[in-house]
Amino acid sequence: MEIAGRFLQAHMGSFFLFGPRGTGKSTWLRTLRARAIWIDMLDPETYRLFQARPERLQERIAAQPQITDVVIDEVQKVPALLDVVHKMVEDERSLRFILTGSSARKLRRGAANLLAGRLTELHMHPFMAAELGDAFQLQRALEIGLVPLVWSAAEPEHTQRAYASLYLQEEVQAEALVRNVGAFARFLEAISFSHGSLLNLAEVARECQVGRKTVEGYLEILEDLLLSFRIPVFTRRAKRHLVAHDKFYYFDAGVYRSIRPKGPLDSPQEIEGMALEGLIAQHLRAWASYRSVPTELYYWRTKSGSEVDFVVYGADVFVAIEVKRSRNVYPTDLRALKAFQEDYPEASVCLLYMGQEETKINGVLCLPCETFLKKLHPGVPIF
Repeated sequence: MEIAGRFLQAHMGSFFLFGPRGTGKSTWLRTLRARAIWIDMLDPETYRLFQARPERLQERIAAQPQITDVVIDEVQKVPALLDVVHKMVEDERSLRFILTGSSARKLRRGAANLLAGRLTELHMHPFMAAELGDAFQLQRALEIGLVPLVWSAAEPEHTQRAYASLYLQEEVQAEALVRNVGAFARFLEAISFSHGSLLNLAEVARECQVGRKTVEGYLEILEDLLLSFRIPVFTRRAKRHLVAHDKFYYFDAGVYRSIRPKGPLDSPQEIEGMALEGLIAQHLRAWASYRSVPTELYYWRTKSGSEVDFVVYGADVFVAIEVKRSRNVYPTDLRALKAFQEDYPEASVCLLYMGQEETKINGVLCLPCETFLKKLHPGVPIF
């Protein structure tokens, strides 16, 4: 993978870098190796040494006065290191600490603080299409996703299948996050049916045959491991009765495809349609995260059933986006966008579809999904 191709920009001061396993955090930071102390908590010996005595970090730094950066990879493995870093951030202002993690759970629950806000947070997402340039292929992205670990693998399909198991074994089992790993595995499959849909925890609980409270705990684990996210309904200046439930997404379309059960009653078109919506969602989420202007992602749905898949809202952007898997656009496909525009004339509206032509129908811009994704860059307007 090309390090220079990532849109994420490092901060001048110390920062946390969060992101799921395999999204390229360590690869992105390798340019700092020449002037950095690099401490990898996935190395068993390193983990054992710092788990036994976190103060060893001060000794390592004192022995190399020429260094400017201290990188602690997967810092959640030893949350006690945060207290040592906290003291050193106060005492050694010339040093930049970069702490990476694939789980915020142990940091929040096992450490007394997250450095009291002294470190900013950055988030690494799967590849964006524009980062890959000409190497991006929409159909391949829908099948295996855009996690760099999978995309760059010699056998991506095999790596994709193993990804969920990696989290079950290394994160859930090893950290004893749940007592019944089998029930959690059933939950991963059951909630995959909610990908791109309104989240109903009571239905998921019935499918898993566990209590609702248990499912709420499982969902919290999934989000703490950065494997999923939710987007809320857009309610600002609402003029209609809106639903209250969030929409749920796995963080990557390929992860969704690998976990989603398939059987004789499952339509391939339906599964790919949800994968496409998820692919757009993860791109918009990354675009908003990498920008310098705070930007939020929502959806819009009335109680009568009119729905717009995504609303992107920030100080300099207000855009409603509908996603269709079809290769043709009909006036009926634009009803929800037109209804949204009636309520919010300030918003720009766009429909993304699987066709090849850029067009405008009834005042609504219609763009091919692949064209939209390849042009989506955090440094330029959304379209």
